[in-house]
Amino acid sequence: MLSVIRQAKESAGAPGARLRARWSRRRLLEKLAGIPGVYIPSFYSVEYNKNGGVQSFTALRPELQSCVRRRLAPDLNDAFFPTAPVVPLAEAVHERGMLEVFRGCTRGCRFCQAGMIYRPVRERDPRTLLRQAREIIDKTGYEDISLVSLSSLDYSDLDGLLPALGDQCTLSRTGISLPSLRVDSFSVGVAQKLPGGRRTSLTLAPEAGTQRLRDVINKGVTEADLLEAVAAAVAAGWSAIKLYFMVGLPTETQADLEGIGDLVRKAQRAGRSARGGKKLRFSISASSFVPKAHTPFQWEGQLPRQQLTESHAFLRDLVKSSGADYHWHDIKTSFLEASLARGDRRLAEVLFEAWRRGCRFDGWTEHFNFDLWQDSFRAAGLDPEFYAGRRLSYDEVLPWDLIDVGIDREFLVREHRRALAGVATADCRLGSCEGCGVCPSFGVEPRLVKASR
Repeated sequence: MLSVIRQAKESAGAPGARLRARWSRRRLLEKLAGIPGVYIPSFYSVEYNKNGGVQSFTALRPELQSCVRRRLAPDLNDAFFPTAPVVPLAEAVHERGMLEVFRGCTRGCRFCQAGMIYRPVRERDPRTLLRQAREIIDKTGYEDISLVSLSSLDYSDLDGLLPALGDQCTLSRTGISLPSLRVDSFSVGVAQKLPGGRRTSLTLAPEAGTQRLRDVINKGVTEADLLEAVAAAVAAGWSAIKLYFMVGLPTETQADLEGIGDLVRKAQRAGRSARGGKKLRFSISASSFVPKAHTPFQWEGQLPRQQLTESHAFLRDLVKSSGADYHWHDIKTSFLEASLARGDRRLAEVLFEAWRRGCRFDGWTEHFNFDLWQDSFRAAGLDPEFYAGRRLSYDEVLPWDLIDVGIDREFLVREHRRALAGVATADCRLGSCEGCGVCPSFGVEPRLVKASR
């Protein structure tokens, strides 16, 4: 935002130091609105139809575009990246330096908002990454560097980066970690070779219990992938496995929930076999599906809370009968998340009212008060079920249609229909273009990765 304000000042041709004192808030907003990619809500009006949905958006100033298009940094090698962050005196939850290897993802998981809105994939040059890693280590003293991105192992020059980064980190006794692994043995093999890695718990995310439902969400992994990854992890020295699933996905049936229990038992057998018959500690985590804007599932509603409660209870009994631990995200929190994720600007009043009533630090269970949020919706005259649970039609104007992230609407509709038909879509970096529209929209050249990954 500071760079955007600086750009507004420079475009006005006035001295920056004096400009801040001279400009009013309204004047600053007017200047910011003239910069592509900046959205000023008060400069657009919204009309609602009789059923409560959005009917239309109208720009209140003639120079404004009808749709605000997001900005893109085409070359991450020239983009700013913090290599000297503030290091707290107290112990932090994540005491590690973050190294962003690339931005964007083309795996195409249909529930994933980040995988859609951060397209196209843009990678940093290995030399840039090595320099940034060296600066982070020198300026922070962190004992661990984490390679962050939506799918770090999809970095196309991984074979060249990891040995060089490993040599550099070995000299400073710095470990290298990956925040997430794909569900395959290749990922486990890479993690095993990282210097300083701890062989305690490994997290894999098959997301769904049956291949049918994994095709619906376009996860792109099979049961064999998971079992091979578990066996490889155990052979590499990991003593505990965490599996992550979602409950309430579109088209989910009881057979899909039963499939999670079957998959857990098969993973346990694979791990036990790789460990010479010894038992392996398994922990199963499940969240409730939340539909997100700008994804193929943006038209889907969240299942009713009672149904989600019953599904989690059913799955908990299945998993516990296998001896694994079961953890699930709070259903009321997920319901509130869905209401906000698909909400319109009228929810601003709900947020203000919730704050006024004392909602603070709601991400912490002991501070979350669902009743206060329900009271805040009622005070604003809005129904959270209208936002969270309603299934939307393709011809409906969506609250976020005012923002253009570069993805063609037709592509999202096509992906949604393919999901309902159980048809998977290939990763475009491994083959042909699937026509999401991002690369030509921003003039970016796609970069392929090796199909073996």
